[in-house]
Amino acid sequence: MTTPSDDPKALLRVAALQLSSQEQVPENLEKVDALVAGAARAGAELVVLPECFAYMGPGPGSAAIAERLGDTEAPIQGALSRIAKRERVSLVAGGFPERSSDPERPFNTSACFGPGGELVTAYRKIHLFDVDLRTHGSLCESRNMTPGSEVVVARLSGFGVGLSICYDVRFPELYRRLVDQGAEILTVPAAFTLYTGKEHWHVLLRARAIESQCYVVAAAQWGKHAEGKATFGHALVADPWGTVIAEASDQIGFAIANVEREFLREIRTRVPSLAHRRL
Repeated sequence: MTTPSDDPKALLRVAALQLSSQEQVPENLEKVDALVAGAARAGAELVVLPECFAYMGPGPGSAAIAERLGDTEAPIQGALSRIAKRERVSLVAGGFPERSSDPERPFNTSACFGPGGELVTAYRKIHLFDVDLRTHGSLCESRNMTPGSEVVVARLSGFGVGLSICYDVRFPELYRRLVDQGAEILTVPAAFTLYTGKEHWHVLLRARAIESQCYVVAAAQWGKHAEGKATFGHALVADPWGTVIAEASDQIGFAIANVEREFLREIRTRVPSLAHRRL
């Protein structure tokens, strides 16, 4: 008998949140709470939060709010667990500070909570954003964060969900590994700069969807933040053909769409590029 996890006609409603997080963790979590509730009312069963959803402030401040992974009594993870359980949704909390062996440099972690509020798994951001944008500023994430090393595919709401965070989207070899491990949905919680987002956000996400033949659910930060930072927004869902099927406008909100396993398998059959790989 076909189980829900491999049902060829399985359908999942997903939402990518768009926030404008600031420095105050409690206020940010209140906004997360309200948006997840709104997405759940709209039928979402899997909700993805953007990078830095709980704290979008100066880099060194991340260490002060870092939590031990799995501590559901801690402010951030406790709130996420309660929200997921109350709304009965799977929650991909894309990018919050998790304690590492270096107290000054936590991991940037995407934690997944199930509809019962339980921590399912977590991914630590592998590729850290160390760039020189010249007149648009320089950023060195590795100064304040420790990189992860493990590729993670979660089983959420009956689908294989490949986890990544923001700058990871520029490294297609990561997504090849996620597909090899059973990913059908790729999550890309992000805080893309306004400058890079205008040029690269859509094309990178559509490329990852097309070459991986997966749905992409990309949550985003939008607007102005501490220290003059500005983010691009445009949270979106793209299908395995590379079509953007839902996108948030320039405001706080969410993009919501259906993931259909039958369509995903049709694309992988129609253009079997994953089966044709030679390298």
